Amino acid sequence: MQLNIGQRIRELRRRSGCTQEALAGAIGVSSQAVSRWESEGGYPDMETVPLIANYFGVSIDSLFGYNNERALRIDELVARIEKMDLWNNGVNVNVDECISLAREAMIEFPGNEKVMLCLASVLYNAGYVRRGEVHRTDAEGYDVYDTGIHRTYTEWSEAIALYEKLLQTAEPGELRNRAINELSQLYLNVGAHDRAQRLAETAPNIQGSREFLKMRAADGKARVVACGEALIKTAGALSGLMVQTVLGSKKNMTPAEKVQSLRGAADVIGLVCPDGNCGSWHDYLSQLNMLISLYLWLDGQKDAAFEALYTALRHFDRLCVYLDGNAGYTAPLVRLVYQAPTGRGECPRPKRCDLLNDWPGWCVPEAEHVKAEMQADHRWDAWVAELEKLGIG
Repeated sequence: MQLNIGQRIRELRRRSGCTQEALAGAIGVSSQAVSRWESEGGYPDMETVPLIANYFGVSIDSLFGYNNERALRIDELVARIEKMDLWNNGVNVNVDECISLAREAMIEFPGNEKVMLCLASVLYNAGYVRRGEVHRTDAEGYDVYDTGIHRTYTEWSEAIALYEKLLQTAEPGELRNRAINELSQLYLNVGAHDRAQRLAETAPNIQGSREFLKMRAADGKARVVACGEALIKTAGALSGLMVQTVLGSKKNMTPAEKVQSLRGAADVIGLVCPDGNCGSWHDYLSQLNMLISLYLWLDGQKDAAFEALYTALRHFDRLCVYLDGNAGYTAPLVRLVYQAPTGRGECPRPKRCDLLNDWPGWCVPEAEHVKAEMQADHRWDAWVAELEKLGIG
């Protein structure tokens, strides 16, 4: 993003007949700083921009050379940054560039809620990509977040401050809901459970969610569509809760119990899509079956572990078919629900190496040695060979 604020400051200063020293003294910076801005060697920070605008008697939009294009410019900037950040899906592709662009956008549009959320979200993701989510096992054998390590993540500390500032002014709606969801996760990560609880108490219950309220806002065919949308999203949420319970239980569930529970989590999606056309949920189901393969192996069911890997492969294949626009929802409960064939939105298309690199899809302490054992089995190479036949990535 190319900012022309330096050129605009120079134009306004010369028009008003003031020197760099006079401007610097009025806004509390050095004359060298003003010179640097005007030569495009840097930008004023977000606290200084309003002071410059006030000094010259212009709006911040005018200072940046915009009039009625502000909203469009913001939307384009945010969309560009968020699209770029989608590539940082567990791998640092362009995190630094995304953060830099978001910070520049904050300078250009100080206080704008969309831009503030964009920067907070980029920092939120940066903590995961750069440092990772760290877990440990407590004295009772349950999974807990290593909040001590997480509190050292400067990305998350800054993101929390931005989310909290945003929620002071954000009106009810999608932007506020997204900020609440992401802030809640960060509160959990750093052990701010009291703040997370207070935030949770401001949210509606399940019956007051957008999906359920949309059912009450429609009738006839539109109501059936809304019910279908609520069904698939609720099934996904329930399945996800089952997975998190398994992962959180650690030593308090046997591998066999974990397998049974995770298969139940997959069956929840199957209840809504019994014909097997699960749309973008094939991505999740592929990951879920890789996790199942891990616990089957730990339970001594080695044949079944590889069967689960092939099930993961089939879901991966179906996901690719779906992304090509050839298979949406067809089951009676959800066949009226339209799902654009984008799967991961603007994310990079999945590649066969995703399954190999992401196995088992979740952070599990036993994963490293289990994967080593499975790779030593000749059936692993056969599975990889089948994966390569897909010819995707």
